[in-house]
Amino acid sequence: MDSVEEDGSQITSGSSCHVVAMPYPGRGHINPMMNLCKLLAARGRSGDDDEKKGDMVITFVVTEEWLSFIGSDPKPTNIQLRSIPNVIPSEKGRAGDFAGFIKAVMTKMEGPFEELLDQLETPPTAIITDTYLSWAVAVGNRRNISVASLCTNSPSFFSVIYHFDLLVQNGHYPVDLSVPEKEGERISYIPGVSSICLADLPRGSNDPTKEVLEPILKISSSVAKAQCLLLTSFYELDTQATDALRAILPFPVYPVGPSIPHMTLKDTIDGDDDYMKWLNSQSTGSVLYVSLGSFLSVSSAQMDEIAAGLHDSGVPFLWVAQQDTSRLQKACGDKGLVIPWCNQLRVLCHSSLGGFWTHCGWNSTLEAVFVGVPILAFPIFWDQIPNSKLIADDLRIGWRVKREMDIDKLVKREEICRTVQCFMNSNEEENKEMRRRARELQDSCRQAIEKGGSSETNLDAFVQDILQYHP
Repeated sequence: MDSVEEDGSQITSGSSCHVVAMPYPGRGHINPMMNLCKLLAARGRSGDDDEKKGDMVITFVVTEEWLSFIGSDPKPTNIQLRSIPNVIPSEKGRAGDFAGFIKAVMTKMEGPFEELLDQLETPPTAIITDTYLSWAVAVGNRRNISVASLCTNSPSFFSVIYHFDLLVQNGHYPVDLSVPEKEGERISYIPGVSSICLADLPRGSNDPTKEVLEPILKISSSVAKAQCLLLTSFYELDTQATDALRAILPFPVYPVGPSIPHMTLKDTIDGDDDYMKWLNSQSTGSVLYVSLGSFLSVSSAQMDEIAAGLHDSGVPFLWVAQQDTSRLQKACGDKGLVIPWCNQLRVLCHSSLGGFWTHCGWNSTLEAVFVGVPILAFPIFWDQIPNSKLIADDLRIGWRVKREMDIDKLVKREEICRTVQCFMNSNEEENKEMRRRARELQDSCRQAIEKGGSSETNLDAFVQDILQYHP
């Protein structure tokens, strides 16, 4: 018998493997989880046997607001969407009360999620949950359901979070970065993470408080009770951290990334979008793409400095800004284009792109690596800070916009102008080496997702891992 779900899809109740996916309710977590689920849905129980694909059914659980956002997005027929109530902490919303939002996610989602599991016509074979949802591992363990924890951050960042107790024990968290010798102090005791400045450790605009720290410490203990760890990275990108995690964790660690929508690129048609027409009119490698994320943003004063710096640089740019696009376009002049949204991966793949100014969210970083575009790192919050260190210091595929370690310090237009001009000058020897490394990493990324590559092999191993728990 088939059942019709909330999104109108029909799911066969007799399917042999039923996976429930539970992402953290944020775009930077939902998107990579969905990309992974689409890859899993294409494999099913029997890999390349097209006649048997669909033996794996995936129930993708989101809050009601996210169901309204992604409900109409195209997806395989063996992925169904289900929803649980929203977890908005107050009228300030998630961005206005981030600590409150985290607390709500940690305390208000578990009950509705369990109720939904009881309502499913087919019992789950396995649960894939975001590493931030520590309660979901407990739910799976209580019900004797195999749980895979999906880390949507970099392996290096996950190692920092997993070993957060070491930072606390050594007096390195929280730390007063207003003391000059403290911000430049380096530590080397986090497994898999190269020597790192205290200023490059994860934090927010205001150093995370107890409300943020306590959920972080819960992540370490909960992940250890899962049956495996999935990474949205690919093995060759962050090898040292991945090897360290494999040596420490008591179960398989599968890097299956990059968990970005690369599989649908061939289906994308250029179309008549104004921004694509504008890109088509620019010369090869000349455009700087600017996007500082979809959640938190910089101050209005910093936005004005960025606009003035871009204008004065004379470099063609495409800037995706969350708000005030008309005001910013006026400030920038006619050398660039300011828009509220674009298909980011499609833009990054365009031949006119020569660089990516990003907040260093992990998904954006993976897209830049996939395309082989060098990065201007401008972190705002949390994991973006150590990601910028990985990009600029370890992978050496980009520069930092902020030379100062204080992430709250205003970067002036003159410095932005100089940095952008130098960064986009492909004749500089330093730039040539950076772009060469970006291309090499791109090649490694493409090889990882090809048949026989590291991510492809890990994904197949994970599928078998899921199925071995199914009678």
